[in-house]
Amino acid sequence: MPHFHHLIKNEKMQKIIPFLWFNDNAEDAVNFYTSIFKDAKVTGMNRSGEVLPGEKGKLFTATFQLAGQGFYALNGGPMFSFTPAVSLFVNCETEQEIDELWKKLSQEGKILMELSKYPFSEKFGWVQDKFGLSWQLNLTHTSQKVTPFLMFVKEQNGKAEEAIHFYNSVFQHSDIVGIARYGPGQGGEEGTIVHAEFTLDGQSFMAMDSNGDHAFSFTPALSFFVNCTTQEEVDYFWEKLSEGGGKDRCGWIWDKYGVSWQIVPTILGELLYHSDPLRAKRVMQAMLKMTKLNIKELQEA
Repeated sequence: MPHFHHLIKNEKMQKIIPFLWFNDNAEDAVNFYTSIFKDAKVTGMNRSGEVLPGEKGKLFTATFQLAGQGFYALNGGPMFSFTPAVSLFVNCETEQEIDELWKKLSQEGKILMELSKYPFSEKFGWVQDKFGLSWQLNLTHTSQKVTPFLMFVKEQNGKAEEAIHFYNSVFQHSDIVGIARYGPGQGGEEGTIVHAEFTLDGQSFMAMDSNGDHAFSFTPALSFFVNCTTQEEVDYFWEKLSEGGGKDRCGWIWDKYGVSWQIVPTILGELLYHSDPLRAKRVMQAMLKMTKLNIKELQEA
């Protein structure tokens, strides 16, 4: 795990934010994604310098929106790479929209499932883009929405349902929207999940099990950043989500299924972007020594 953090000024509070770890090409990726999606924009770019580590002037973190939903990006180096275990599922309203997105996302990328008609969709495709991030595009004639999609593979195969119930128990305002299971001869283990949709704090997520011979699993390259307003909330999510998993530095944990989370107090953004750079630097140094983040100690720095 990194020995630094990468905090961003918080925008309108989205509880759970997909956090993308790039190998020094975050700026290109963010500009690319915000140029190909509708209702998309870059909302903040933070460059390395006096407070943030790295080469001065180089992008360190960015915040951006796709279809009105928030994302974070980090130039984290080569430590982690994206895998198809977490992809972004995009509902497209029109054939033109899905064709255009597919053309751009598949350029210099890798096609995992051809854009075509399938028994479950009139038009669907799965692609890994040139930055390594995976996308599932689906024609559904509903307004476009980008949804994190978790694929439980290898030793996690068959645990999607258990994980969904676990996440629902941890987050408030959560629900299971629908579960479809593999039937006989459908390619997966009968009774396990072929497709599920659920909400956490009102936000959509999807999941499936896959017993294919996959060479990948979950990785910290795509983690979920949990915005916490109080120390009680930090303590709660830190303990609950890491149960059976593990804890790392600077607010990072992984759960018992191998999915990575960052448990972060919203005030950290304010403290790291304080008008007094010396104070901000002290906050950064204090944070680097922490595992679970402590609001009081950060404020006192």
